[in-house]
Amino acid sequence: MIRLFKHYIPHAVLLLGLVDFVLLFFAADFAWQLRAWQIGMDPGGFGDRFWPSLGFALTIETAMIAVGVYGSESLRSMRYAAARLMVAVGLGIVGLAFLNFIFGGQTFWRSTLAYSMGLALVLPLLNRLLSGRVLGAEAFRRRILVLGAGHRAERLRQLSEKPESGFVIVGFVAMTDAPPVVKTAICRGAIGNLTSHVEALAATEVVLALEERRNSLPLADLLRIKTTGVHVNEFASFMERETGRVDLDTVNPSWLIFSDGFSSGRAVSAALKRVFDIAASSLLLALTAPVIALFALLVKLDSAGPAFFRQRRVGLYGQDFDVIKLRSMRNDAEANGAQWAQKNDPRVTRLGQFIRKTRIDELPQTWTVLKGEMSFVGPRPERPEFVGELEQQLPYYAERHMVKPGITGWAQINYPYGASIEDSRHKLEYDLYYAKNYTPFLDLLILLQTLRVVLWREGAR
Repeated sequence: MIRLFKHYIPHAVLLLGLVDFVLLFFAADFAWQLRAWQIGMDPGGFGDRFWPSLGFALTIETAMIAVGVYGSESLRSMRYAAARLMVAVGLGIVGLAFLNFIFGGQTFWRSTLAYSMGLALVLPLLNRLLSGRVLGAEAFRRRILVLGAGHRAERLRQLSEKPESGFVIVGFVAMTDAPPVVKTAICRGAIGNLTSHVEALAATEVVLALEERRNSLPLADLLRIKTTGVHVNEFASFMERETGRVDLDTVNPSWLIFSDGFSSGRAVSAALKRVFDIAASSLLLALTAPVIALFALLVKLDSAGPAFFRQRRVGLYGQDFDVIKLRSMRNDAEANGAQWAQKNDPRVTRLGQFIRKTRIDELPQTWTVLKGEMSFVGPRPERPEFVGELEQQLPYYAERHMVKPGITGWAQINYPYGASIEDSRHKLEYDLYYAKNYTPFLDLLILLQTLRVVLWREGAR
């Protein structure tokens, strides 16, 4: 994987995206020249076509990222990729039409867009057909040697067998006399020189997956391996990189303290984030005010009770604030106290089912963003009644409150909706990853991926 702005991106995905971008640029340039030839017009020099072609490629590529064309499902299934690609191209053309309206002139001819759209559907699919076998081949996956044969090593073995995995395990070495969980592990005593063993297996990375480090940490071996140019990693950092979450089963306070993350240099990023929140929330409130007013009226007509409801949530540094949403449940939904939302929750009204699925009930929260109590991107704020319980049962839960809560977040785009302690645990792992690795780039990625969640109703309840 390559680390881009503190966020890990698989090499295969990055390469696929770069090739797609070049193909999209070529599609726009070729469409321009083809249309000019058809009408007997001079296509002009490459400089005349560069900016429109670049704008086309950037817009379509952004739409592809937003709808999940580079997600794991799309990388495994051509049918899935084709469906997402058609939606991406459609959204991209709408975006290009908007850009043409803003900039005026003949920046994007309608006839040119028609040809470009056809090529944008075909070329990325051909790219996947031709590169799928190559990028998925074992030769292009990182070769990992695992030092350990216990439960952590078994988890790595299971992770490596997933289709979207970017690594292959070339061997396990049992570093202690404890009974191995991974039966194929080789005893350390049977290996004369561990460094030579690493070279013989052509391993590109060694992962330390010991259950207990005391009196078993092979410092001399690791130092020799490191000096040969082979990357050495420990289990928690490897899991964070490969899964995009902080593994609560193995992380400890010292790892959080000494590992890279929670940068003190995020003051500028926070200021930029706030500027974006103010500008975007102001614009969104202005554009959606009629929609909010219409559904507020419909909510009133659909069931007894107010159109909006306020609910206490826990925000930045554990401070409580009120979140405002369109009411989607009966007015007496919590007559017996706070409850987790459930699948097919009987408390949800007829209209509530629709506004929850489409996220319309979330629109009034932009006012909370404008006030500065929330951001567009961040961990979802939880209710005080649940926070106390969660802090007692889940380690490091309070640390998620060190960043401002958001309407959407890393957990929301990576984990389906859940309303239980176990679901909260999984979401916390993603929230900690976000808090630890926050950058404006990660915020942008989350905002784009939120479109995928809304379009395909992933996670809504």
